[in-house]
Amino acid sequence: MYAYAREDLDAWERKLGRPLPDGSFGENLTTSGLDVSGAKIGERWRIGADLVLEVTSGRIPCRTFQSHLGERGWVKRFTQEGVPGAYFRVIEPGEIKAGDPVEILHRPAHEVTVALQFRAVTTEKTLLPLLLAAGDALHPEEAERARKYVARSGVEVS
Repeated sequence: MYAYAREDLDAWERKLGRPLPDGSFGENLTTSGLDVSGAKIGERWRIGADLVLEVTSGRIPCRTFQSHLGERGWVKRFTQEGVPGAYFRVIEPGEIKAGDPVEILHRPAHEVTVALQFRAVTTEKTLLPLLLAAGDALHPEEAERARKYVARSGVEVS
């Protein structure tokens, strides 16, 4: 599941000079009042009565996303902005509807946010070792990328 904050869509509306309805970025969950890119990897959200999600990573933009929006240079622009939204894994399935409240059930003690993870894998590779603090909550591909970087660079991880 991919979530993006309505507030971030509103900011993009102003920058692009056109309306961006919910779902414009391909998200199947548009939030309000939550800093989605500031969520920590491994953070768990309950939405509605039953659905429990866990943050795994930020969205990496691609040409398909660029084509969908019809914006030249979109991949670069979206990457530079650093507000990727978040991908989630489903921990407990459930139905949700518009207006359901979001409750943060668990916020990990580490400082690995979606935005940090996004910067580490896109524009600031030197941040990759920091991702390992997220442990098993980090998407396996991202964890492997961070471990390989550490092995190649000889950086010590605390």
